[in-house]
Amino acid sequence: MRLGIDIMGGDFAPESTILGAVLARRELSDEVELLLIGDQEKFNDVIGREGYDPGGLTCIHTDQHIEMGENPVRAFSGKQNSSMRLGLKMLKSEELDGFASAGNTGAMLLGASRIVNAIPGVIRPCITASIPDENEGYTIILDVGLNPDSRPDVLYQYGILGSIYAELVYNIKNPRVGLLNIGEEEEKGNLLTRATFQIMKGTKDFNFIGNVEGTDLFSGNKADVIICDGFVGNVVIKEIEGFYKMLRNKNVQDEFFNRFNFENYGGTAILGILRPVVIGHGISNGTAIKNMILHTRDVIETNLTEKFKTYFNNE
Repeated sequence: MRLGIDIMGGDFAPESTILGAVLARRELSDEVELLLIGDQEKFNDVIGREGYDPGGLTCIHTDQHIEMGENPVRAFSGKQNSSMRLGLKMLKSEELDGFASAGNTGAMLLGASRIVNAIPGVIRPCITASIPDENEGYTIILDVGLNPDSRPDVLYQYGILGSIYAELVYNIKNPRVGLLNIGEEEEKGNLLTRATFQIMKGTKDFNFIGNVEGTDLFSGNKADVIICDGFVGNVVIKEIEGFYKMLRNKNVQDEFFNRFNFENYGGTAILGILRPVVIGHGISNGTAIKNMILHTRDVIETNLTEKFKTYFNNE
């Protein structure tokens, strides 16, 4: 297995990304090869300065990278040799089995769609987030920012993508899929959620259990997968992150709340892309980068993208 890591992506790169790779290397088997894509000189500087063991790490040199605040379209088109673009090209040509970056999210999403491409049959790829629940499990919510404007048929496909993802990556059998709404009743909601409910109702493509509300997000008792458009999902996730940050600043120590620390999850896969692509949080430290790399390995090992291809090819 060959994993490509954009070591120039992230607010604290390349120090945090190289540290994360070193930490991940210690937990990965010898069959996993880590290819760090970025500036060789900076890689050598960090390794030397921090006294890291570079064994098992290969640096693929490029002197271009996309800054966090750059316009995604201009940066991705203009920087042909950026670490992010090079990693995605290597993934497309099957030189890599998976690629991960904590860099510019917009550029990552654009590049994944333009270079690696969506699985035929998938209308719009999406991204997910894992919300800890009170039963020590997780609720998967999607989309959380890729598509702020969605149609009912797109949300319906999210139900398929999220269900397969929850079953393969989180080992949830026959996951319960709920539609995030302002009430449980069928007639509640806006035009989008009411129309989506009608095409989800009675489906055999996934285990649809009806509407769920915001109060159901953390219980784990209603749904394993929650579907919404990217606008709503992003607001939900940012609110959760803000609440966790506030509790941390107030020195609130609680085992359940500590599970909301983004460092524990590292990254999320783009669902519906032809090959495994994982996006990390821009403020990732070494621990978060390590977990992003380990999650990329897990996504590859579950054969997730092949399962998606098989499903949509057989529709």
